[in-house]
Amino acid sequence: MFKGITKRWVLNTLLVVIVVVLFVVFCLSYAVRIYYYHSVTQTLNAATAEFLNVLDDYASDPQSFSATARSYVENFDDKEKMEITAIDAKGNVIITSTGFTPDSTHQMPDYIKATSDNLSRYEWTGNLSSGENVKAVTRLVRNSQNEVMGAVRCVISLTDIDYNITMAIVIISVVGLTIILLVLFSGLYFIRSIVRPVRELSATAKKIAQGDFNTRIEKSHDDEIGELCDSINDMATELGAAERLKNDFISSVSHELRTPLTAIKGWAETMQYCGSVDKETFDKGMDIIVKESSRLTSIVEELLDFSRLQSGRMMLMKEKIDILAELDEALYMMKDRAINEEKHLLYDKPESMPPVYGDKNKLRQVFINIIDNALKYTQSGGVVGIQILDFTHSVHIVVTDTGCGIAPDDLPRIKDKFYKANQSVRGSGIGLAIADEIISLHDGTLDIQSGIGVGTTVTIAIPVYKETN
Repeated sequence: MFKGITKRWVLNTLLVVIVVVLFVVFCLSYAVRIYYYHSVTQTLNAATAEFLNVLDDYASDPQSFSATARSYVENFDDKEKMEITAIDAKGNVIITSTGFTPDSTHQMPDYIKATSDNLSRYEWTGNLSSGENVKAVTRLVRNSQNEVMGAVRCVISLTDIDYNITMAIVIISVVGLTIILLVLFSGLYFIRSIVRPVRELSATAKKIAQGDFNTRIEKSHDDEIGELCDSINDMATELGAAERLKNDFISSVSHELRTPLTAIKGWAETMQYCGSVDKETFDKGMDIIVKESSRLTSIVEELLDFSRLQSGRMMLMKEKIDILAELDEALYMMKDRAINEEKHLLYDKPESMPPVYGDKNKLRQVFINIIDNALKYTQSGGVVGIQILDFTHSVHIVVTDTGCGIAPDDLPRIKDKFYKANQSVRGSGIGLAIADEIISLHDGTLDIQSGIGVGTTVTIAIPVYKETN
């Protein structure tokens, strides 16, 4: 029944509360008993002291002592509260406030102790032969020669006192028990309000871990648990979207790999099984095999770069480089493709540009990826323009196309891993993500602006090289 958080709460909190409450109940009960008994003792001391003061003047004359004692006891006002007794020097009871002479079995331990030890005062608490619990105080009466002439004794029944003490202890105990029960039930309710949602969170997390990204947790309270529910629901949504992107990515990559492999295999079989072929067919087949092999290599390299970025193992070989030379090489590699696809590749080359500090191979890869995307989404007859600008602190490479453009809803996610805004166009969906990561590693930025039907503009900003002293 009690496990986990509930068990820890019971052991760490409830038991401490119970111990503290029991300690307080014990202390209060003891204090109540001391208070009542101390009050009884003060009352007895006051009564015996007053009686003793009256008898002091007659202590030397036994007859006067007895007469005065009888008079005082007969006129004693608190007869209903306590019993007061006068005792002579021989230990005989002269008179009691009850009017009855005690029998021989009546014990007076306090008187015996006071006389045997020659004490001026002694108090005693105990049970009479009748079983009644009482408290008694005895004071010895002495004359001027310090001889014992008698004693005064007051007795109060503790029956009502003990009842009041018991009732007070019962009330204190009930209050303590009520506090414990309130802490118990409020604590269990609070723990339940935490444990139940946590168990639901755990069950939902297990479902999500097993691949059920459509499961959701119902939010019951607008508190930290509610925020956690929202976070897990958002996580499930993001994981579901990532799972769909991953599946789309796998499907896209599979298609991307299958297309060049099919072309390579087809032309290789053609040249193998068709015997001698004319030079034109042979050249065409070899050209296709080389191009598709290069395309296949690019796809594999892209996947390897993505893997390195994901694991943080991508290393940059930075050096002072001529950014114009790397951009020229990228354009040279894409020029034939633009001509074959009947697209215009325009480059406004500046005379000079400050050097940058970076990895020339990775930056060239970024330029090729951006230009490749621009050509990919531009129709025949369209234009892809490249400019390179110097903004003192950074070099900006601007690639503009007149392609189909990107929808506003897709634009914020266009650089996300696996995301493809246009599923009908070939590509793995990780090219821009890799390019953005590479530029970030160069302390630069990659900005994309686009609109449906008006084309896309990609701006790459890379800090210029600064000489260090």
